[in-house]
Amino acid sequence: MYKILSVNPGSTSTKLAYYEDEMLVCGQTIRHSADELKRYPGVMAQHEFRKQQVLDGLRAQGVDLAGLSAVVGRGGLVRPIESGVYEVNDRMVADLRACVGGVHASNLGGLIAREIADSIPGCRAFIADPVVVDELQDVARISGLPQVPRRSIFHALNQKAIARRYAEERGMAYEELNLVVAHLGGGVSVSAHRHGRVVDTNQALDGFGPFSPERAGTLDAGQLVRMAFSGEYTQEQMLKMLAGRGGLMAHLGTNDTRAAYEHALAGDQHARLVLEAMAYGAAKEIGAMHVVLEGRTDAILLTGGIAYNEALVGYIRRMVGGLAPVRVYPGEDEMEALAMSGLRVLRGEPAKVYC
Repeated sequence: MYKILSVNPGSTSTKLAYYEDEMLVCGQTIRHSADELKRYPGVMAQHEFRKQQVLDGLRAQGVDLAGLSAVVGRGGLVRPIESGVYEVNDRMVADLRACVGGVHASNLGGLIAREIADSIPGCRAFIADPVVVDELQDVARISGLPQVPRRSIFHALNQKAIARRYAEERGMAYEELNLVVAHLGGGVSVSAHRHGRVVDTNQALDGFGPFSPERAGTLDAGQLVRMAFSGEYTQEQMLKMLAGRGGLMAHLGTNDTRAAYEHALAGDQHARLVLEAMAYGAAKEIGAMHVVLEGRTDAILLTGGIAYNEALVGYIRRMVGGLAPVRVYPGEDEMEALAMSGLRVLRGEPAKVYC
């Protein structure tokens, strides 16, 4: 029996889950208050604090770390890499500490995994399918400005896990299928999966593509430049409008799709229109990825928290249902995806080498 710990640091929480083979034994979401976090100058300075919170949380649930087989951390903003499970090596640790791809709480996942694993004989540390998974075909990298190439940053962990789950349900290999997978959450990423590789996707970190509960999505570039140079906004304010205070937050003052939908049901026509526009944008992006797959899409998979909303899913289904069968996998289980990625390696699948 393999014992696996998943660790997923987010902006204001750290999730952990302990598995024995495929069985979830216990899990916990540790919330970090604003008062706790303000003691640290930045997210990377929270490293030791968060690691200790994970260890304390496991002890409180009676988990004995002795004999732990693997710790799998949420992959951070490392250098662009292919999909897969990567053993945390010294090069990765250095890049996570240096924030080579940007600063994000997920950078702490690999660091915490490595340090916990190093303290336990025989334990290994991994990350799996970080957001910077890059399998783009060359033509998808070119934008209209050579200084601004298109980048692959998307919900790789959940998208790959859902795609594999669908393939398994069909009795097929993921690598045999052409799929369009749409992760509909605080950010929206829509990707073309061609025979096991994501050959195109929108850049979901800064909100390129459809707008979402928190991200502004693709905007009129001219208007955006004029706003940036108007003198009314700082760079920090502009970036926050793009990711964090864009989308539903900008229009409706909330990033909670459920709350916005309640307003729409109560007769708020503006809320209804904005929600439909969000679904409309996601559906258009799905259509674009269907074109990337040259119209040979085996299935369209909808996942993420917004996929719980039957009305919005129904709107998207009406728009794209004629392209391919639509399957819905509401929510996301990143903790299970991390653990099962580690289990595949422990059972013999080779881990990839980060370099």
